[in-house]
Amino acid sequence: MSQELIKVTIDGQDFQVAKGARLIDVCRENGFSIPSFCYYADLALQASCRMCLVRIEKMPKLQTSCTINCTDGMAVTTQSDEIEKAQRAMVEFLLANHPLDCPVCDRGGECELQEMAFDWGGLEERFQEKKNAMPEKYLSPMVANDPQRCILCKRCTRVCDEWMGEDAIEAGGRGANTVIGTYGGWLNCSQCGNCIEVCPTGTLLDATYRHQSRPWELAQTVSTCSFCSDGCQMSLGSRSGVLMRVVARDRYVNGLNGEFLCIKGRFGHPFVNHEERLRTPLIRYKKGGKLIPATWDEAIRFTAEGLLKVDEAHGAQSIGVVGSPRLTNEANYALLKFAREVVGTDKYTATDAFSLKNFFKDLGAPLATHRDIRHAKTILLIGGEPEELQPLTGRQIRQAVRNGGAKLILVNSVPIRLKQQAAQFLHIRPGAEDAAVLALADAESNELVACKLGVETKELDSLRQTINDAQGDVVIMFGSELSEAAQSIVAQLPYTLGAEDRRVLLHPLPLYNNSFGVHDIGLMNGDMSASQMLQAAGGDLRALYIAGSFLPSHLKGQEDALSKLDFLVVQELFETDTTAHADVVLPAASFAEVDGTFTNNDGFVQRVRQSIPPVHQSRPDWMITSLLAKALGVDFDFQMSATAVFKELAENVAAYNGMRYPLLKDETQPVQAKHAIAPKRDLAKELEGVRLGVEGLSETTEKLTETPPVGHELFKTGTLTGKVPQFHLLEAGNPEPPSVFVSPLYQITVDASLRREEAAMSGD
Repeated sequence: MSQELIKVTIDGQDFQVAKGARLIDVCRENGFSIPSFCYYADLALQASCRMCLVRIEKMPKLQTSCTINCTDGMAVTTQSDEIEKAQRAMVEFLLANHPLDCPVCDRGGECELQEMAFDWGGLEERFQEKKNAMPEKYLSPMVANDPQRCILCKRCTRVCDEWMGEDAIEAGGRGANTVIGTYGGWLNCSQCGNCIEVCPTGTLLDATYRHQSRPWELAQTVSTCSFCSDGCQMSLGSRSGVLMRVVARDRYVNGLNGEFLCIKGRFGHPFVNHEERLRTPLIRYKKGGKLIPATWDEAIRFTAEGLLKVDEAHGAQSIGVVGSPRLTNEANYALLKFAREVVGTDKYTATDAFSLKNFFKDLGAPLATHRDIRHAKTILLIGGEPEELQPLTGRQIRQAVRNGGAKLILVNSVPIRLKQQAAQFLHIRPGAEDAAVLALADAESNELVACKLGVETKELDSLRQTINDAQGDVVIMFGSELSEAAQSIVAQLPYTLGAEDRRVLLHPLPLYNNSFGVHDIGLMNGDMSASQMLQAAGGDLRALYIAGSFLPSHLKGQEDALSKLDFLVVQELFETDTTAHADVVLPAASFAEVDGTFTNNDGFVQRVRQSIPPVHQSRPDWMITSLLAKALGVDFDFQMSATAVFKELAENVAAYNGMRYPLLKDETQPVQAKHAIAPKRDLAKELEGVRLGVEGLSETTEKLTETPPVGHELFKTGTLTGKVPQFHLLEAGNPEPPSVFVSPLYQITVDASLRREEAAMSGD
């Protein structure tokens, strides 16, 4: 339904705007400069800074434009001597107590107060006020605080409440004595750092970046996060070949996440320049020997010879190729091309334990985007824990409930934190998520399902009724707990639950930044999964070429599988449990060192851009694969360009047909992959398979009653986050150091034990 348009006059110019639009947004969208501190488009109104004053005809006083909605015939003045005098007075009041430490403040050069002082500040200070002499301190390993710089805009408290639902930061005291702080002193939250991002001054700072560089010294590169599947857009700030920081500040980037990032996206980047990065190719010339540094020519030649020997002795089908959901689409496409055209094997896959093959095969409706989730009227979440595993998705769910009045239905064996926002919570037994899908698709299974889930049949009836009564979009989301047969059923639910007045959209929750990409490319369509390859090692499978490493879940119980191979080639950033068995290790470039694309859980194909040159002798994964193919007699003709790789990829992958890098250049207008919509089909086989699985579930399994602590997944250290010392502190329980005035890393070791006393007193 189209919005009603009304006429508004701003500084003598007439504009057609949406009825009820906020005046400050209308002014800014049409080129009128309206200053503000407390206003933030994605947060509740505060109206405390009084900087956004305008004159509105027929109103007796100046009005705050952030609190006024446009009405028909409204006449607004944004610039006059009266308005300028009031704005200059507000800046003067703010500066009266503000420390003049711009030369040593990390916000210098991108501080909103500093910029406002240039535009609206006076040349002289008329007030004789004492400065707010409060000491700098640390609120957590990630967040530093200089309270004397605070202007009480309360953006941080609102973002912590509204975006994250945590209320970890609050305002204490009254009037002029108000201070922003935390309950209990030490910040125990998800450590997302969004309070830092929205802070207009240098009050809240990135503790991992303090005093490292000036913003004008950093080259800013817009790219895509390499951790979870949300695909947040970010700006990589680099200097002299070093990735210094990551932000989502709207002056640099404006993607689907706005200025939101989670702890991993914002603070998880130090692995890029870590001292343990592989420096050269490594070759193990004999089994049981050591890995020896080698040149690229030697490593490529040795690898080609090793694969040829296995091929000649056991055939092409004895060689497996494994990609990764962490690599770019270009890298995985090159690996798939290598498996098919160079080796001639059907044994290829990716190290993603959550296969979505059946889901995409039976997809009955478009994928829901984050915008769809934000504006949905009903959200059904089966399994999963997006607050920990896909934080942006978790935020969109909270916003949909809080701001849009959406009904959230949770079906989960764990009382996750989103339970607080849920209109209905089906607390089921662990491992029974498939049964909930069966209840949605087959009402006749109510009694069986209720018994196995450990819920009452009326709860299942209520779930179905809520969806049937929904007005507006329904979004069905699910985590990795669902079986492949259950995924097929979910994929077809839009045909049975949809109606003329509502769309039913689908949104899987894969774990990795390019989990969708490995499916789109076709890398998950091989004859073996990653686990099956490990089981076949030394038998049907004699050689393996893997980009990345096997997951700990894959290697559990099969730790010696890789040692059974005749030949193992690994492309990696670091030495891992997988490289420990490798005959050849090839140093790969990280996401910050390559050009390419990731596909997020919206199905958006988004650019990854090179921020720094490859570290040491590392090279992009697709380039390594191309060089190896050439050594084996096949020229990929990639012209040593990621652009050429993507061009060929888009021509051969149906979902990406017609895409080119120039089409993907604008992060504000992401392009969605064209996933084929499958027709409605008979799911009797899948329903019977799920029903048999449900019948085998125990009715005595106890339910989990404790809500997991914040960060139980976010703070886990892996190959990448394990290179960030602060993550070790958080994983160890985020212990409060003896002094909040000294960096925690100087006082506590990464295993959470106290350092010697003199180290704690040495200062930052």
